[in-house]
Amino acid sequence: MSESPNTETHKVELKYLIRAMIKYNASDLHLKANRPPIYRINSRLIPAKMPELNPEQVKAIIFSMLNKRQIRELEENRDIDFSFEAKNMGRVRCNVYYQKDSISAAIRMIPMTIPSLEELGVPIVLKDLCQMQKGLLLITGASGAGKSTTLAAIIRFLNETTPAHILTIEDPIEFAYRDIRASITQREVGSDTLTIKDALIAGLRQDPDIIVIGEMRDFETIQAALTAAETGHLVISTLHTNDAKNTLDRILDVFPPEAQNQVRIQLASSLIGVMSQQLLMRADGQGLIPACEVMINSPNIQDCIRKNERAMIPEIISNSNNYYKMQTMNAALEKLVYSTLVTPDEALKSSNNPADLKLRLSGVTHQDTIALATRTRTRN
Repeated sequence: MSESPNTETHKVELKYLIRAMIKYNASDLHLKANRPPIYRINSRLIPAKMPELNPEQVKAIIFSMLNKRQIRELEENRDIDFSFEAKNMGRVRCNVYYQKDSISAAIRMIPMTIPSLEELGVPIVLKDLCQMQKGLLLITGASGAGKSTTLAAIIRFLNETTPAHILTIEDPIEFAYRDIRASITQREVGSDTLTIKDALIAGLRQDPDIIVIGEMRDFETIQAALTAAETGHLVISTLHTNDAKNTLDRILDVFPPEAQNQVRIQLASSLIGVMSQQLLMRADGQGLIPACEVMINSPNIQDCIRKNERAMIPEIISNSNNYYKMQTMNAALEKLVYSTLVTPDEALKSSNNPADLKLRLSGVTHQDTIALATRTRTRN
């Protein structure tokens, strides 16, 4: 997408800005004073072709999304998360905040249709992991890595296949679900419950089989999630971490040193696995594709967690592909390059160990991968 989104300058209303998001397939919209609206399209920020918005215009657009309670919360806390239904256009998630004493917003479009796990292109082993009877399953990645969409696809899969009570605790609610085989209860922090911790504690008395937490942000939420996983529930949540080892480090680091040994024992016994993902630009320029590291809580991983030998985890993941279906991020990136879905440059840019990936690719060029794929198809 080379051209900038074009928005009518004489009607700077939210509905026109959201329509432009849909028209240009933008994932995000940024509103701030003294800039035109800025859209994120295929990971690139592109300003709309319209004049800069002054502070009062930005405030008017943003306040059109807020009710009185939300305005009070914004003025007290200086930022607020919420979501709403844009009539005939879908759901929208917003973060409104102050910067330089003026109001700004980051607005994300939530797809109308929840994709399947197959359509997302995530590892198929995720289906097995989310059908476990109890334990903690984590989907991790940086902001904008597609965690919420993966979480929604998991709920869709469980809804289609499992006669279970699924309780979601979200801040805010993003995707809306209709019962198929499952009974789904969705609770939003701020309107349906005061805090994630409160909802988790109450949730244990609401006969859930599966508890989905939009994000584990703090000590109290992590502690409650571990307890729920230990007491016979399947708990699925997300974290802002880039790989499995950092995920375990993050969880342990929120606890005081004297409690970490007990938490390691809890994690070793209750963790199901960690899938860490990021989104890469497709080689054909037609959108984004996920690359996923997968760690499953095998006996070797359990030993590493118990003995606090987390530095060994990447090597165990690397050596556990055949039986446990684990994979490192570099292995995932290598597969995408050999499948000609991403370019070698894009993969190297996205790797947390580009030197290792460069060795794996051994000088393979994009043209080489196309030739390799053609030969493979011919043989098959």
